[in-house]
Amino acid sequence: MSDSFYWLVLSSGLLSSTLLPGNSEVIFTSLLFVYPEFWLGLLIAVTVGNTMGSYISWGMGWALANRFPVRFGGLRSRENAVRAIQRWGSPILLLSWMPVIGDLLCVAAGWLKTRPVSGLLYIATGKLLRYGLIVWLTV
Repeated sequence: MSDSFYWLVLSSGLLSSTLLPGNSEVIFTSLLFVYPEFWLGLLIAVTVGNTMGSYISWGMGWALANRFPVRFGGLRSRENAVRAIQRWGSPILLLSWMPVIGDLLCVAAGWLKTRPVSGLLYIATGKLLRYGLIVWLTV
């Protein structure tokens, strides 16, 4: 298998975890079907890419906190994400793999200035569990 497949799945994972639409599951699963013996490398690449994308969203929230202090009003989904972070703290980032909601949780966690290392660990764990489940169901 070419190294370009690892870069493909990493970049797909990164783009899929931002507010941009992505298809990391499709590319990851397709490569698992064609190259099942490389499941571990593919799992690492897609998890790293997806974690990086979510952590970028977290960093954007962190940067926005200085310019726009946390206030309620406006988007209900934003209010729900902020309340979830305030109630559960960094462990709620285990759900960062969820479409749309996960992006908002990451931005809200950064906006509320949760601890960077614990946020990264919870994001990475949630992503690894999700893609690990895909490996388990596919290979």
